[in-house]
Amino acid sequence: MLEQYGYIGILLIIAIGFTILIPLLPMLFKAIGLIPGKKDPAKETTYECGMQTIGTSWVQYNFRYYFFAVLFVLLDMLTIFLYPWAVNIKELGFDGLAAVGIFLVILAIGYVYAWRKGALQWK
Repeated sequence: MLEQYGYIGILLIIAIGFTILIPLLPMLFKAIGLIPGKKDPAKETTYECGMQTIGTSWVQYNFRYYFFAVLFVLLDMLTIFLYPWAVNIKELGFDGLAAVGIFLVILAIGYVYAWRKGALQWK
């Protein structure tokens, strides 16, 4: 049983190391010269679109795009959580039904709250 916790520990060490390493890689690449330190004029030129940019090429997207993407991910997570329940519904019995019912009620309350706040309207 102890070796099973060893696998979890190794996975935890890899996850923490990966989480620390990925943000530090750009700083390391910049320090050794793989990433240029100053802006290159070529970055401001057009690329495969044929139109010259007016002003800066930095564009901020509307928050609603991000919000709907997160909403899509949440609906996918709903599917991921409900699929194993639907496969094992006979073994779970009433307790499983009650747990999923509570989960769906909490989810419905969140959707009604977002709807009333106007977060789901595309303006």
